[in-house]
Amino acid sequence: MAASRSNPLLNSLPRFLTWRSLGFRTICSGRLGFAPSDPDPEPPVSTAGTKFLETFKEEFEIGSRLITFETGKIARFANGSVVLGMEETKVLSTVTSSKGDSVRDFLPLTVDYQEKQFAQGVIPSTYLRREGAPKERELLCGRLIDRPIRPLFPAGFYHEVQVMASVLSSDGRRDPDVMAANATSAALMLSDIPWGGPIGVIRIGRICGQFVVNPTMDELSLSDLNLVYACTKDKTLMIDVQAGGISEKDLEAGLRLAHPEAVKYLEPQIRLAAKAGKHKKDYKLSLVSDRTLEKVRNLTEAKIEAVFTDPSYGKFERGEALDNIAQEVKRTLEEECDTESLTVLSKVVDRVRKGVVRNRIIAEGFRVDGRHLDEVRPLYCEAGYLPNLHGSSLFSRGDTQVLCTVTLGAPRDAQRLDSLVGPPTKRFMLHYSFPPFSINEVGKRVGLNRREVGHGTLAEKALLAVLPPEDDFPYTVRINSEVMASDGSTSMATVCGGSMAMMDAGIPLQEHVAGVSVGLVSEVDPSTGEIKDYRIVTDILGLEDHLGDMDFKIAGTRKGVTAVQLDIKPAGIPLDIICECLEPALKGRLQILARMDQEISAPRTQDHRNSPRLATLKFSNDALRRLIGPLGVLKRKIEEDTGARMSVSDETLTILAKNQTVLERVQEKIDFIIGREIEVGGIYKGIVSSIKEYGAFVEFNGGQQGLLHVSELSHEPVSKISDVISVGQQLSLMCIGQDVRGNIKLSLKATLPQLKSKKNNVTEEPVPVIKEAPKVWTSVGNLPNEQEEQKLTDAELMLSRSTVKPSTSSNPGFLIRSAAECDEEDKTVSLNQGSKSNSKTLRATKRDRKQKTKVLESDDSDASIYSSGQSSHTVDRFNDEDAKVVSPLSAKSLKLGMKIAAKVYQIRALGLVLDLGNGVRGMYRFETNGKRDFEIGDELLVKCTSFSSKGLPVMSLVDDE
Repeated sequence: MAASRSNPLLNSLPRFLTWRSLGFRTICSGRLGFAPSDPDPEPPVSTAGTKFLETFKEEFEIGSRLITFETGKIARFANGSVVLGMEETKVLSTVTSSKGDSVRDFLPLTVDYQEKQFAQGVIPSTYLRREGAPKERELLCGRLIDRPIRPLFPAGFYHEVQVMASVLSSDGRRDPDVMAANATSAALMLSDIPWGGPIGVIRIGRICGQFVVNPTMDELSLSDLNLVYACTKDKTLMIDVQAGGISEKDLEAGLRLAHPEAVKYLEPQIRLAAKAGKHKKDYKLSLVSDRTLEKVRNLTEAKIEAVFTDPSYGKFERGEALDNIAQEVKRTLEEECDTESLTVLSKVVDRVRKGVVRNRIIAEGFRVDGRHLDEVRPLYCEAGYLPNLHGSSLFSRGDTQVLCTVTLGAPRDAQRLDSLVGPPTKRFMLHYSFPPFSINEVGKRVGLNRREVGHGTLAEKALLAVLPPEDDFPYTVRINSEVMASDGSTSMATVCGGSMAMMDAGIPLQEHVAGVSVGLVSEVDPSTGEIKDYRIVTDILGLEDHLGDMDFKIAGTRKGVTAVQLDIKPAGIPLDIICECLEPALKGRLQILARMDQEISAPRTQDHRNSPRLATLKFSNDALRRLIGPLGVLKRKIEEDTGARMSVSDETLTILAKNQTVLERVQEKIDFIIGREIEVGGIYKGIVSSIKEYGAFVEFNGGQQGLLHVSELSHEPVSKISDVISVGQQLSLMCIGQDVRGNIKLSLKATLPQLKSKKNNVTEEPVPVIKEAPKVWTSVGNLPNEQEEQKLTDAELMLSRSTVKPSTSSNPGFLIRSAAECDEEDKTVSLNQGSKSNSKTLRATKRDRKQKTKVLESDDSDASIYSSGQSSHTVDRFNDEDAKVVSPLSAKSLKLGMKIAAKVYQIRALGLVLDLGNGVRGMYRFETNGKRDFEIGDELLVKCTSFSSKGLPVMSLVDDE
């Protein structure tokens, strides 16, 4: 426009000259020309308009928590969508329905609940890094939403409905399941789907006897009650309870508190629907005409009543008789060409059966199988049905039969939970299985089934209350419940069977848990919809569950309730009737508990059972590193050899073995690698590492070396060691002390049976080993430094260390040496003795060698005195060899108990240094009130009583007779 006004010629140009392809877009010097090479100036950029999202919000407060309903901002194309927020947790729920009119006779309602990890700012840890199939918790939350909303759809409404609930954000402090249920109710109110809501869902906890509304996850961990309650304005729709043995009176108080709190959710939904709700659409309802109903009733009612009044019919016989009646009516309608009645025949026959059963229960008080209303079916209990398993039981109530097994595992076998809230692991699991053969049907086994997950979780809640704390019972427990036959209330049979199986496995339960299902048959006034009359039925059959109004499952002990689940079929039941059902449920539960106690009343001991063993051992982290080995090689080798499983944590080793024998094998292998505290008289397994002329060195207790002397090989004399043992052979040996050089002395003959002498037929008993208190072997670092000891003379070192009398018993500190170290020690001692002697001592030694060394052999009485009483803090007191005359005298030939003529070499403040001949020095400590006036060169008759840590003899005076 601006260019046209500035140059009028542009208005008179032919149209084809203005084509952009030719470039005739400008006038140059008053003449037509091509457009310049420079591009045209950019046209002004238009900005996008701002879209206005009309949102509607309702805020209210329940239990000091601010709650918000919001719609219109997201998921606008859904038939109904609501975002419910509580603090930092937000849940979106959407509702849609199918448009077509499909031919079916049931309501295809699908509820999908999903918790994606983005809601807590986490990337999934799966291989694909995305969420997979629904987890157990998601299935359970979907059931929690489905159960209260399903009864409120109108009769005959068979259009497909889908509810999708997703957690948008979670702070980890609130469980989103109850929020999703309330958001779904609000979404149904906003949609055009006919529905008899709204409903309110509330959670109640109890801490220290005080009820808490909308508790946080931290509060629930301290609570002994987790009650989820759903209702309309005046009726109850759903109850789900997990408790720690709450009494029926307290449970009723919790229910009566929950109802008015749940009703607070209703008014905000009504206000939100008034602002943003759609007009309810007229959907086609599949209803049965009165004419068809009356016609089929006249044809079948009398025959059906005859079947139900005959208690001799079993489940399948009764079903077959009812099918025959339906087939007869079908043939009659086909002859009459009544197409309308044929289409709804199965539904109408079911209504007639329902009316017959209900009228008989209300009018006569008798049930299908002839029982009274409060009568429990006959029971059969058997604990230990499969004795090879950790625990098992078989429980039957009427025709319902369940087989339960218990498997115990290590703590690391606990199930890992990947949910937004709650604990990360679960150490108690109950898996419920309902195979098709249990109801004589053909079916395909697929993945997780919502019904199986729900029933298993209910039984798991009931038994969790009596499970011992993890500190007292650290095992992971898995219960498998296999339904063998089903005729009603298999979940409560699972509770009973699981309790017996746990006791059969030796789990320390304080008492049994049992469950029973209570039903309701009511008569409703058609004009008002109120219940005119009703009957409460205990231990319902499968048929009574199908034809009745509710299935109220209650499990617990004698002291109180541990789990509750209520499912109903009508659009609500008054709370007063629900509370009235608690008393007959208690009576039925007590009957079942009495029968279970007759079978097994206390946990079995595990001594005679093939049950697993769990051991927790404490080691240093360095020791655990040695046990694990490079890249865990040693640990895996032990697990492969024994079949046990080991888990390592900070200074803790946990072992799970199949039985006691396997546990002992594992502990032996661990002791061989790591070692354990050695004590005199203890039995240890070791491997012969080398054989010498005087004995063998054995590696045991985590790589430590011990000396097996030739005299300790057998009760009989051994001429050649290799005839008895060989290198690499594994032996069971007893520790009997320590020798002069610090080696741990081992004995093989002490572990062998005693032999009888062939000459005099008298049993030769070995010298008894005196049991001492357990000795903790001193490490090398605790021994005195050799360089510091060299600063003192041998005699001074002996006198400074000798702080106790020779007769005083004390625990020695053992220095563990290998065979090579012992050989080296022999060489070092001989060299040190030569280096310490001066020239005068050498000359004296030469003169002494020319003389006959006076060595007296100790008599039997001295040897017996030594073996029964002599002891020292540095010497083995279990030497059973007699003193022998050895000439010439040397440090090696000197034995305990030898009597020697010695000379006083030096006089010290606390004793004497004695010259024993051949350069061998000994020490004599002054005795209390004993002789002290000695002179250098005095000859004394002394006896060897002990040795110092460096191998120097400690002597005592012998009285001359």
